[in-house]
Amino acid sequence: MKRVPKSPLRERLATNLRLKRAELGWSQERLAHEAGLNRTYLSAVERSEQNISIDNLWKLATALDTAPEILLSVPAKAVERT
Repeated sequence: MKRVPKSPLRERLATNLRLKRAELGWSQERLAHEAGLNRTYLSAVERSEQNISIDNLWKLATALDTAPEILLSVPAKAVERT
């Protein structure tokens, strides 16, 4: 897989995915299955090493029962610290 430079938005998405998944008590495998995505792809997204399409963002948000914009927003814990 081609390495892409990390970006603040991908980092934010990765953090929010991990937080939401942990909140639900889901494994990467479960989230990948629910979203219809490959687990290794999801793992790369959660490490902010993989660009993600809008379609896949939608699939993840739908599987997590949240809005795509929530996955791209500043995590609540980070806001509380500022």
